[in-house]
Amino acid sequence: MVEIWTNAAGMPRAVAERTKEAEAAGFDGITVVDSQNLSGDTYVNLTAMALASETIHIASGVTNAYTRHPAVTAGAIATIQALSGGRAHLGIGRGDSALAHLGRAPVSVRKFEDYLVRLQGYLRGEEVEFEPGGDVENLGLADRPTSSRIMWLRPGRYPKVPVEVTATGPKVLALAALHADRVVLAVGADIERLKWSIGVAREAKERAGQDPGHLKFAAYVNVVVHPDPETAYHLGEGGISLFTRFSSMHGSVAGPMSDEDRRVYEAVHDAYDMNEHSRAGSAQAATIPAEFAARFAILGDARYCIERLSAVVALGIDRLVTVRPTAGADPGLARESEQAFANEVMPALKAL
Repeated sequence: MVEIWTNAAGMPRAVAERTKEAEAAGFDGITVVDSQNLSGDTYVNLTAMALASETIHIASGVTNAYTRHPAVTAGAIATIQALSGGRAHLGIGRGDSALAHLGRAPVSVRKFEDYLVRLQGYLRGEEVEFEPGGDVENLGLADRPTSSRIMWLRPGRYPKVPVEVTATGPKVLALAALHADRVVLAVGADIERLKWSIGVAREAKERAGQDPGHLKFAAYVNVVVHPDPETAYHLGEGGISLFTRFSSMHGSVAGPMSDEDRRVYEAVHDAYDMNEHSRAGSAQAATIPAEFAARFAILGDARYCIERLSAVVALGIDRLVTVRPTAGADPGLARESEQAFANEVMPALKAL
């Protein structure tokens, strides 16, 4: 059965309330953003979410490999795992708005891979070699650690936190296949691009001599339920522009697409204003034609959304992280759309 997740952002009380509502509506999980200049602290939010709920799974959506040492990230999410009774997941990527507001681009693929290897070691309770350049010996201690380990995180004491890598390009898709517990696709809802992404991950697994059948896939999908597709687009345009940009983060785009779609990806990249990140009415949202949005996202009445999402699930994706109407959208219409998804679309998907 497919898992249906939703997302959240903001400060702890609001995020906790949204978590309660998501649990009551029947969602299997909920992610919360990690963007320190734009939203409340992820781990404080995850604490509030854990305490406000009983069964729903909770995750960072997503953290990054720059703002915290891997031991700090592992210790924080493992603490949430203990607090929540095993409901925590660590969503992680190369970084976006959290780094942009520090004057940084996403970390390199090489650094990201090294971070993931260390992070997984910490979460398994293993000894992790010190990073090069350490100078603790300058303290003249009588004795000192010769490697790093989260000593309270003994194997078997708590369930290991799953590390779930959000990926768009071929290099990150490949390393996610090798180092993540789940590959989370962020390429939209277009079936051909989803097939391509899954294929890249499976090929990387095969090249490493490992069974690609063990891979687990999730997908972020922008979904707005409304009988008028134009209204649905305006409710979701902030998130659509955000996820479109992920495929053209540095200006170029990989994977199958038409020449016209390539021009849209490049236009979003060139117009992207990080000061209006994920907001409706932004300059970047204005570059996306309705035809592109209709393929990249899922916008329409309940029956149409069920049909499109069912096709995504049929690719072998067992978790959908549905991106709801975004900042700047009409709050009343957004609420109606979310209720329609929970009452009409989600039950049909869970019956697949």
